[in-house]
Amino acid sequence: MLDKEIVDQLKFCLSKGKKISFLVEAGLSAESGIPTFRGKDGYWVSGSKNYKAEEIGTFRMFTLASEEVWKWFLYRKSVTEKASPNESHLLLREIEESLGTNFALISQNVDSLHRKAGSSEEQTYLIHGDFDFVRCGEECSKELYPFPKEINLLDRDKDTITGSEWKALRCPKCNEDLRPHVLWFDEYYDERYFKKDSVLKISKHTGLLFVIGTSGATILPQMIAKNVLAKGGMIVEVNIEESYFSQLLKNKKKGIVVNQKSTPFLKELNVEIKKIVNTI
Repeated sequence: MLDKEIVDQLKFCLSKGKKISFLVEAGLSAESGIPTFRGKDGYWVSGSKNYKAEEIGTFRMFTLASEEVWKWFLYRKSVTEKASPNESHLLLREIEESLGTNFALISQNVDSLHRKAGSSEEQTYLIHGDFDFVRCGEECSKELYPFPKEINLLDRDKDTITGSEWKALRCPKCNEDLRPHVLWFDEYYDERYFKKDSVLKISKHTGLLFVIGTSGATILPQMIAKNVLAKGGMIVEVNIEESYFSQLLKNKKKGIVVNQKSTPFLKELNVEIKKIVNTI
């Protein structure tokens, strides 16, 4: 059973036209077999070199060794390409259908599983980018290009890029290296690529924020949560591990921590939302 405080806040938000927002990260996609950056799979071995994700997933490394960076990203892309949305992704889509414009999904995941699950482009904010797109590494334009079809993603060798694949990873306008459309560890959030202003605006109109499967290690999710609390909203963290948000919500009147996996929680939430919506 959902906490009565959550149910009451759901009713309040729907009666007042407040946003009910979901901030999600890698924990949501774990059941789909997507490895996390910060777990044991957050390492990359290339030849005799052993990199941490925080070292190879950077613009600095891209400028020094773009081919090494692409080997890592192509392997990760091959993993996400074969993955399917899990029940949590599908439940979020159902919840969006019930809530309509009261709903917002703010995702740190770049794995395309929200799109595969049917979540709308209009109400999904991918604040760390999207593996389905690339862009010029030299920023000769701000254009996003679809991920090159010439790249083999089915049987990916971790440590190679073929000549034809490397050719497909050149900018069609200036012939410099293309880069993955993701936020690297040494880069900053912006509105054009990562919807910073949009999600901060949403956070100020959010009456109920569900934080699911995220460590809270980056600044924008932290700012979103603080905005919600500052505006009198409630935050419910759903996580099986301790996180930044667990600490933030300690002793907060409008903070609830649920130590549970995402799917069983979202199932209960989905049922409750449908009940409330049907009575309005």
